Amino acid sequence: MKKYFTAFTEAFQGTLNWTIDSIMFNAPWYTNYFWGLIAISLVVWMLEIAFPWRKTQSIIRKDFWLDGFYMFFNFFVFSIVISGFYKVMGLGFLEFGITNKSFALMDISHWVMWLQLLVFFIILDFVQWFTHVLLHKYEFLWRFHKVHHSVKEMGFAAHLRYHWMENIFYKPLKTFGVMILGGFEPEQAYIVHFIAISIGHLNHANIRITWGPFKYIFNNSVMHLYHHIKALPEDRPQGINYGISLSIWDYIFKTNYVPEESGTIELGFPDEESFPKGFVGQFFSGFGKK
Repeated sequence: MKKYFTAFTEAFQGTLNWTIDSIMFNAPWYTNYFWGLIAISLVVWMLEIAFPWRKTQSIIRKDFWLDGFYMFFNFFVFSIVISGFYKVMGLGFLEFGITNKSFALMDISHWVMWLQLLVFFIILDFVQWFTHVLLHKYEFLWRFHKVHHSVKEMGFAAHLRYHWMENIFYKPLKTFGVMILGGFEPEQAYIVHFIAISIGHLNHANIRITWGPFKYIFNNSVMHLYHHIKALPEDRPQGINYGISLSIWDYIFKTNYVPEESGTIELGFPDEESFPKGFVGQFFSGFGKK
């Protein structure tokens, strides 16, 4: 029991120290996700202001500050809180003989770096796409995912508005994705993470982006806006356009849907009138049938 407590406190303290070092510019710039997130957010926000897709939408849109708070809460505060639990969970797996290499399907450590990063990016994106499908398919998961779909006016910061329980769902499956690679994570994995943040921000931004012929590979703001549509197609009652960074999975598995590109659709979900509007209410939502 002592080793679990020690592992918990060390992981918690380590993540806290790393976050503080990032804020104080004491972490290497390429792993400084705190200021990196701020820089990416400011750039995309400036693009929203300069090239707005929905021109009637205010620069400080509905729930702008709520979404801004969610960005830092989910990306940093909750990561600090939960880090110790993940460390203890990892030790528990070791007790049962489960290691990073238990589910390894390939070894990419000897490949050239750009190919390592590409495979790492593709596998983790597919795992997240699959997790996203599950969040819509099963009612008990959807109750938490409603927080993300409570956005009524889309903007870059909506990217990280989600219920803290989604971290619990995503993290183990993303870890499994890394285990497929034998527990290997490329040395330059920070490149993948910053690219994913940038694409996620752009997908939620008030900017019309389709990527032209590359829309069949990369997710985009037009496609993702329809993911948030309130009135889903009758033949797709559980959802559409589940892509995270890549859209290719939706085209492969026939979950794509973009009938037009005006950007004027209503966002939300059918029973949103009774859904909590503030952070505290949303924090505790999802744990009951109502």
